[in-house]
Parts: sequence; C-alpha cells; structure tokens
Amino acid sequence: MDRADEAMLRSAYWPDGTDHHGPYQGSASGFVDWAMKVLPHIERGIHQIHNILIEFRDDGAAVESYFTALQRQPTQSGEMEQVDMKGRYLDWCVQRDGEWRILNRVVVFDWVENMPLPPGTEAERFGNKTPIGARYPNDAVYTVF
Repeated sequence: MDRADEAMLRSAYWPDGTDHHGPYQGSASGFVDWAMKVLPHIERGIHQIHNILIEFRDDGAAVESYFTALQRQPTQSGEMEQVDMKGRYLDWCVQRDGEWRILNRVVVFDWVENMPLPPGTEAERFGNKTPIGARYPNDAVYTVF
C-alpha cells in the first residue's frame, strides 16, 4: 500500500475477494482501483503490522493483524494533516494451487486521530537519514527484490 504498487496490492487478494475498508466496501479489485485513485493524494504514508493471530481451519485461515497507519493527506478543505490510525485487519485467507491470498477482509478501526503537521520540511526533519521511503518503482526495496 505505502509503495502504491498496484500489481503487488492486487496479488494480496484473490480475484473474487472482497474488502470492507473504511469508506470503501466491495470487491477486492474495486478496492485496489479505489486505492490507486486515493494514494496519489496521500503525501506520505506508512503501515506497520503487529500482533498477528492465525487460526488454520479445514477450508482456510482466519487472520487478525493489528495495524498502525500514519498518513499525511489533505483534509476536506484541502489543508494537509497527519492522520494516526490503529486497528485490525480481519482476513479470511484461502489456499488455491499452493498459494495463500486474502479472500475477504474487514478493517476494524480502533483509533483515529487527526493532527496538524509537524513543523519544518521533510528535508529538515529527515536530515541525513536517507534513503527516504518512496513510491513504486523508486523505493529502495525494489533494488533488493
């Protein structure tokens, strides 16, 4: 998501999958279409996944993954703000031909806080801490994989 890598995002879901993702509810493919329209407006974003619970069942796996998401994005009036979101991905995953993907996802939001941007430019805040995360294909991860 943070790299805005459409092919990678689509590969997480089965083509017949669904996603209930905050303001978007519908097919997984439709979610990716929606996300690819929204992501260009998010100036910077990072998702962290933690506390993962997986319960394997005969017909798939129930997965709960806690997330923290920080995004710098415009408000309804166009001003930039920082949004701190925390919650859980509730996924039903199935294996087909030896490959696991998400069939159904529900995003549960446990915390949302809208905040003003920190002072200074990114260059001032990051200083010599480089490389800075970027979108597909410019992020350093694409030189590794």
